[in-house]
Amino acid sequence: MDQTRSDISEAIVLACHRLYAKGLVTATDGNVSARLPNGNVLITPSAVNKGDVRARLLVELRPDGTPVTLDRKASTEAGMHLAIYRERPDVHGVVHAHPPYATGFATARVPLTPNIFPEVIIGLGDIPLAPYATPSTPDVGTSLIPFLRTSDAILLTNHGAVTFGATVEEAYYKMEKVEHAAHITFVARLLGGERPLDPRDVERLRSLSATVYGKAPRQTSEPRGNQADVSEEDVKKLIRTVLTESGRRDA
Repeated sequence: MDQTRSDISEAIVLACHRLYAKGLVTATDGNVSARLPNGNVLITPSAVNKGDVRARLLVELRPDGTPVTLDRKASTEAGMHLAIYRERPDVHGVVHAHPPYATGFATARVPLTPNIFPEVIIGLGDIPLAPYATPSTPDVGTSLIPFLRTSDAILLTNHGAVTFGATVEEAYYKMEKVEHAAHITFVARLLGGERPLDPRDVERLRSLSATVYGKAPRQTSEPRGNQADVSEEDVKKLIRTVLTESGRRDA
């Protein structure tokens, strides 16, 4: 069933409130948009806390950025959203946020590309790092273009993250998944470093994605050659060692 403008507006508002409630944005940061049935784009306004966004505050733009809504300004990152819609006809929802762990990786200039999490391999593919571009300028959209065909989530160097999908809800959940993956990767590095899946397991996941989930996963990176395979028992031993050493320090 096709969504109406009212449905889409409600989805944007809900995504905004979820972003703020989960601490994925603060103050007036972040922006959310959706492609309307008429081809225009509905986007959050500039300088409004995402917890305070309401449907009546949303701004409509034509695909070229010309405003249809004239009594308030669109998000300053509207150009990034429009660039994504131009490159990806299948995308109807875009979310930009500053999730703490994912933005930490973006600030450290570290992409989330190794094949570690089955859910990420199936649902997102690589989470690459776009080159730095000054926020609120056309350069941000340009910096994303090399990655838009192979990724549904991109880290923005020293800036945050952007996700996109067939609906606003899908784009929002991808943002949650990006932050979860970044958090788990951070914890894994505290425990000695993440260990990519074996290439055979990755290929099996890709096959399952098509046959069980009905979608082909996007491109993912191959495991880095300098990281040895590790068994489940090795992981358990590592965790036991860390916990034992922690207990000794606390004693």
